[in-house]
Amino acid sequence: MHDDPLLKITDLQTHFYTRPGIVKSVNGVSLEVRAGETLAVVGESGSGKSVTSLSIMRLIDPPGRIVNGSILFRTKQGKRVDLTVCTEPDMRRIRGNDIAMVFQEPMTSLNPAFTAGDQIAEAIMLHQGKRKKEAWSLAAEMLALVGIAAPEKRLHEFPHQMSGGMRQRVMIAIALSSKPALLIADEPTTALDVTIQAQILDLMRKLQMELHMAILLVTHNLGVVAEMGSRVAVMYAGRIVEEGRVDDVFRSPKHPYTIGLLASMPRPDSGGKRARLDAIPGSVPSPFAMPPGCSFAPRCRYALAECDAVIPALAETGDGHVSRCLRWRDL
Repeated sequence: MHDDPLLKITDLQTHFYTRPGIVKSVNGVSLEVRAGETLAVVGESGSGKSVTSLSIMRLIDPPGRIVNGSILFRTKQGKRVDLTVCTEPDMRRIRGNDIAMVFQEPMTSLNPAFTAGDQIAEAIMLHQGKRKKEAWSLAAEMLALVGIAAPEKRLHEFPHQMSGGMRQRVMIAIALSSKPALLIADEPTTALDVTIQAQILDLMRKLQMELHMAILLVTHNLGVVAEMGSRVAVMYAGRIVEEGRVDDVFRSPKHPYTIGLLASMPRPDSGGKRARLDAIPGSVPSPFAMPPGCSFAPRCRYALAECDAVIPALAETGDGHVSRCLRWRDL
């Protein structure tokens, strides 16, 4: 059993160089994921969640690039590598084999010109070196593993012949075909109805236990975080603003942004009353005009004059619970 993390991100900075200016989508993110656990990364659109996951996979295309930081990962062979300096051939061996990713929107992630079997078998042949016949047999096993009935028949179907939930299961089958140590799930239940969403989350939890796989779950849905996460990292404007065990963060949030997110959730215990949902005032600052101090200060009801000038460091608020707020003791 390894004591060191499976994945350790330190001061990751991913910037996009555009004509209007530099967009610091990920601005000094540090995270750890241990074998077998689920770390949920949550935040509203534009907070940098997806760019962080794409940076891990080294799938950032120009005009974006990783400008600083390290991404240390322990491969299946026990070798620790820095993904930020790996060659592209090395990354191709790691992608899909050691780290797999389920992308947003199953409706568009699959290639419409190829059958489900073609796409699963391709991943198996590429990463496991199997011949086509054996790869197709393993592809059928993967479809059965992710709960698709009549897998031999579904192998020959095209994405447009499948429902959204089934397409997402195919995506998960592709991702898990080589039994990766880490699965990055970027909004895996987007555009799915709540019943299918629950089935997909149950499936991921079941497969995680069977494969002892770590999951980095990227989402904006706090309900999914509560159901799936071991720990949660809250992102805002490219930075981690709070991190800790899910129970700790939900019961005693120590950052005003986290408090706002939790307050904006509908409450099933409202007694049938149509209570007005709380909303975080203002909007996310423009990436071309970020505030000089705390990026959340313009929207924060707890802000002090000092918040407009100082970028707070992550402060330890409890056992493994940290917050990037000068006033966390007052919350």
